[in-house]
Amino acid sequence: MIQSFEPPPTRFIAFLGIAPNSTSHKERFLCALGGFLSIFAVIWITRYFVPEGGVALVVASMGASAVLLFVVPASPFSQPWPLLAGHLIPGAIGVTCAMLIPDLVFAAAITVSLTILAMHYLRCTHPPGGATALTAVIGGPDIHALGYQFLLTPVAINVVIILVIAILINYWFPWRRYPASLKSGS
Repeated sequence: MIQSFEPPPTRFIAFLGIAPNSTSHKERFLCALGGFLSIFAVIWITRYFVPEGGVALVVASMGASAVLLFVVPASPFSQPWPLLAGHLIPGAIGVTCAMLIPDLVFAAAITVSLTILAMHYLRCTHPPGGATALTAVIGGPDIHALGYQFLLTPVAINVVIILVIAILINYWFPWRRYPASLKSGS
């Protein structure tokens, strides 16, 4: 006897936050293309600024930034100020905490806490920035050896490249024009 699959009850689906998704296939592929091109460009370009065998060419949090910039380009979290300041300020907080707080657990916790506070007050909330800050603390000896250079290479280079790619890709589509301030009527 073959049993048919019954989806979980509606309340459970709602609890999990599984929402209907009416995004077209074209839009989904455009988002994926943007993610591919941005990370490809970040790694390809950054390798010219980082010595061979040096630290990572890309901060892993750029993957999360790519999701925001190409899936929800109109989101307040995706705009240029939150993207730029939301990586650089947390990066500076992380580097500072890594230098001043010898206990890794406490340094990591205080870094994320201060990052959240700073992003709130400076109106630059960009969730991937929390990971950038944390990377400065738990990234290991190669990251620690960079000190504040971590803010330039790789963070600033990564962020500027991903911003330029997001503008180049999203600008041409009126329904996803980026930055949001460029949408007609704004």
